[in-house]
Parts: sequence; C-alpha cells; structure tokens
Amino acid sequence: TKVILLFIGYNLSWMVVWGMPMGVLFSTLMAFGNLSANFEIAIFKASGASLIKMMIPIMISGLLLSYCLFVFNDIVLPRSNHKAKTLMSDIKRTRPTFALISGQFSSELNGLTILSRKVDSISGLMRNVTIYDYSKAGAYNIITSDSGRVAFNKDYTKIIMHLFNGEIHQIPSKGLKNYRIVDFKEYQISMEASGYNFSQSGDDPMSRGQRELSIAELSASRDEYLNNSKVNTKNIDKLLNKISQNFKYSIKRDDGILVAGKMQQSFTEVKSKFKDSLNAYMNILRQLDFESSGLNSEAYVENQLILKAKEFEVEIQKKYSIPFSCFIFVLIGCPLGIKTKGGNFGLSAAISLGFYVIYWGCLIGGEKLADRGLMSPIMSMWLADMILGTIGLLLILKVNNETFSFTGFFLNIFKIKKEI
Repeated sequence: TKVILLFIGYNLSWMVVWGMPMGVLFSTLMAFGNLSANFEIAIFKASGASLIKMMIPIMISGLLLSYCLFVFNDIVLPRSNHKAKTLMSDIKRTRPTFALISGQFSSELNGLTILSRKVDSISGLMRNVTIYDYSKAGAYNIITSDSGRVAFNKDYTKIIMHLFNGEIHQIPSKGLKNYRIVDFKEYQISMEASGYNFSQSGDDPMSRGQRELSIAELSASRDEYLNNSKVNTKNIDKLLNKISQNFKYSIKRDDGILVAGKMQQSFTEVKSKFKDSLNAYMNILRQLDFESSGLNSEAYVENQLILKAKEFEVEIQKKYSIPFSCFIFVLIGCPLGIKTKGGNFGLSAAISLGFYVIYWGCLIGGEKLADRGLMSPIMSMWLADMILGTIGLLLILKVNNETFSFTGFFLNIFKIKKEI
C-alpha cells in the first residue's frame, strides 16, 4: 500500500502542472461571473473603477501563481518524474506480467522471448502465446499455446508459467531429421525468480530523461550537444578543404599528363597517355565518391546533434511558458466571466475546457514541429501564450469599453457565412 501511495504521489506532480492553468481559468470565470450576476461589477463601474483596475489584484495573483508553478516545474516535477519512472521499473520486477505488453515481443523473463497477443497484468492471464526458447545448447524450442498464466510460487523463489492447449516444436540446430512436434493440454515452465523481488533503486542521474531534468541540467546538456556540433562542423570544413585540394592537385597533374601526351610525336604514345589520364580521372571520381560518403556521414551526425540540442531547448522553454499560462488565463477569464454572467458551473467548465484544448493543442503541435526542426523552439513553446494573450487583451479592451457581446459575435459569424 505504501508503494502504491508513493507512486500515486509522484504522479500527482505532473497533474498539478497540467491542471493549474485550467484551474486558474475556471476559478476566474466563476469569480467574475458571480460578481457580474450580483451586479457588483456595475457598482464598481458606477464608482469610477474600470475593468483593468478591478483586475490588478487578480493579475498580481496570477503572476505569483506563475512564479510558484515555475519553481515547482523546475525543482519538484523533474525529481517526481524520475522517482515515478524508477518506482515503476521496480514494481515491474515484482510482477512478471508487467514486463509483457500485448502484441509485442519481450525477453525479460529469464531470457525467453515471449509474444502474447493479449496480457492481463493484474491476473497474470495470457492469450495466444508464442515462446522462443534458445536456452538449450544445440537446439531450440518454439512453444505455442491458446492461453497461459504467469505467477510466483509460494516462497517467491520461482516464476511458474502454466500453458494450456498448445504445441512444442523441438528444432535441432543440425538438420531436421530429429524435428519433433509435441502436443500438450497443460505444460509448465519453471524459472528462477532472481531479480524480481521488490527493492527501490537508487537515484542514478545518468538514467534521467529530458523531463526529469531541471533547467540548469537541460541547459548543460543542450550546450554539450551544441559544442559537439561545432566540433563536427570543423571536421566537415577540414574534409571539404581536403577534397578541394586533392581535386585541384589531381586535375592539374592530369592536365599535364594529357598535354604531355598531345606533344608526343607517336600516336601510340598519345593514346597511352590518354588512357593514363582517363584512369587518373576515374581514380579522382572514386576518391570523391569515397570522400563524399564520409562527408554525408558527418553532415548527418551534425544534423542529429542540432536536433537533439533543439529538443533540450524545447523542454527549457516549456518550463517557462506553461507556468506563464496561469497569468494568460487570468487575462481571458476576467472579461469572459463578466460576459457569461451568473458564474454557471457548466458554462464555465465548457469555456475552460475549450481554451485548454486550444492551448495544449498549440503546445503539443509546436513541440512536435520544433523536435523535427521545422519551427524555432522559442516560437513553438510560446505561440499558445502569444495567441491566447492577444485574445485576452482584446477581450479586456472590448469588455472595458462595453463593445463586446456574445450575441453580436455569433451574428457576425452568421453574416459572414450567409455572404459566402
């Protein structure tokens, strides 16, 4: 129970990061919707207060929340992600079926390659099982069965695999004379359970992924890839200079051979020199082909290094842009809450979900484009904030000047469609 609670606790961190911006938008919509429904907004305006003045305390709170979420995103989230991944790996060792994935080959059970078309990791049941056993010297077995079950014995020293209704294909390594097929209704495989007892792994920083690193660690990794890219660029420049010099030298030398050949009085000697020159040119082409393959290899390595550096840059920018979205959603929630009137729970939830989908769609799409090198990492991670921030500022101006209404908005859309 303690381990399960730990695992849930570690995974709550990313839920906080994903849920905080939506919570800010929803709460802002509800708060200003209630103020508008109780005519308190009208009272504020009658006393000379504008919408922007009313929003100042909320905007300050949004900035504070953004800062707190940034600190959480940079310090707590990477450690929690790493702890959750490590704990999940430890849990997998305690249940053999956690190492099996439906429809995929797995070789984590004592070296056996196992394919199960359907796996229930809770009960240990498997369907349509195929096992490749290479453990016996001089032969190997292919075992197929309709169903099976994996479990520990009573003292957890053995892993017992029960298979039902299948065949064993015994294939010798030399020749097929002794090839045998054995049918069975029930077959049992017993394996050592060493390594499957639960124990929490240590904190190995080398095993951390990108989402398990802080900004400082991400920056260090990014700079390392960029430095390697610069070294690789120098290697490419040296290789290009080498190719250029070799080509110029070969051309100059071969032209001399050809001219010397033309100056020979004997036609046979000229023909012989021409053949020598032709062979020399063919050697040049072969050398260029060889050098170009090395050049292509270096160029590919450099491209991969740059893309990897961009991936780290994307993660860095994400740690800034997601927390800042709390402030952006304050700008959207305040004016929209006033116009919705009543602070209706369902309407506020629907509006929050709509903007949230737009935000995360832009964020995830931008991340994919940036990882492929099709968009700048900064632009890809801040595009959603810029779009929604612009919408928020326009809404504030419209609502403050009382020139915005949902009815007019939908009528304009209808007119546009009608004209089309």
